[in-house]
Amino acid sequence: MPITNRKTMELIKRDVDIVSRSLTREYAFAYKKANGCHVWDVDGQKYLDFCASVAVMNIGHNNPNVVKAIKKQLKYGTHCAFSDFYAEMPVLFSEHLVSMLPKKFDRVFLSNSGTESVEAAYKLARWHTNKKWVVAFKGAFHGRTMGSLSLTNSKPVHRERFAPFLPVMHAPYPHYYRMRMEPNECSDYCLQELEKTMKKSDGNLAAVFAEPIQGEGGYIVPPKNFFKGVRKLCNEYGALLCDDEVQAGFFRTGKFIAMENFNVVPDIICMSKPIGGGLPIGATIANRKIMNWPPGSHANTFGGNLLACAAGMATLDYAKKNKLGENAIKIGKRMLERLKEMQERYENIGDVRGIGLMIGIEIVESKESRKPAKKLRNMIIDNTLRNGLLLLPAGESVIRVCPPLIITKEQADKGLDIIERAIKTMSKC
Repeated sequence: MPITNRKTMELIKRDVDIVSRSLTREYAFAYKKANGCHVWDVDGQKYLDFCASVAVMNIGHNNPNVVKAIKKQLKYGTHCAFSDFYAEMPVLFSEHLVSMLPKKFDRVFLSNSGTESVEAAYKLARWHTNKKWVVAFKGAFHGRTMGSLSLTNSKPVHRERFAPFLPVMHAPYPHYYRMRMEPNECSDYCLQELEKTMKKSDGNLAAVFAEPIQGEGGYIVPPKNFFKGVRKLCNEYGALLCDDEVQAGFFRTGKFIAMENFNVVPDIICMSKPIGGGLPIGATIANRKIMNWPPGSHANTFGGNLLACAAGMATLDYAKKNKLGENAIKIGKRMLERLKEMQERYENIGDVRGIGLMIGIEIVESKESRKPAKKLRNMIIDNTLRNGLLLLPAGESVIRVCPPLIITKEQADKGLDIIERAIKTMSKC
């Protein structure tokens, strides 16, 4: 597609002059508007969205049900100071949310983002157990505020100059492609390493934090039996299993929470990103026996925001009514099949993995070396942008594919055609 990006360049120049450079911008795209699975830039160019605004817009951009719910709530108010006063909308949203989870989950703490939902889970785990140490995994991303950053371990830049951290230890996550092991062998090895790490707490272990599928670390899907082993170890060592569903949850893998794919029930669930339909909201969910901290032990100002909860109610209802989990499974299976076929054809596709519409394409210098090809990955993503497709990277050299869950077969095929052309073109450079 021809690119006329004068307005985009002008906006980027203004952005550089005023906005913190700590943000990560992958390429020159400047958002103007969006609808469904498409976004437009400030120059009027239309793009198919394969990143769902970083796995947020699961029910599609500008969903009319969400817009209607927000407009309705605007008539009554935008903020109610839910930490100090009662209000029905946050209660309704919380009731809807727990109705979609296993019955043991019956207490909700509302916040504003993924990192806040993890912070709340971290504090809750330590308060409930009255223990100090927590174990997370290498390659994990749980957020950037100090508690969640102590758990995060995906890129050095996230942690540089911010030490000392809270008492967190990290164990290897079973990335069997990179570790050059068979899945079961890799799972067994990582469970052994996890237990060694847990023992280092000397009986003072509060929790194990995990993403069911590592997101920023590279869309890494663990072996099927791994989390059953993690659950068993948590039970043996009296530690809570805290499940970070911020990116993988809300039907992205077909299941409402991705941990269901492994037939494991965690103790605490962290959710955010898609549950607000585009508005900022986070939720930390547990059983009332675990979430038994007293008034004043944790709170915030904007948690339970009326507009966010109204949008969240509409989002949950829309996803359930329109069976977006089923669509994620159906379209995701088709996309994985096509990507596996590409993997056979192109030397630079080392691995294709995923569940539902959470798919990673690992770009390598060659299949034999498996050496990450970050520069080539970035060139491919830049090429797809110029041809009308938005993608984002993950890990060292992975392309993440996480479109809105409303995506159609035709849209999926169109996006995959653009990806294949880009891989074919850039691999020749």
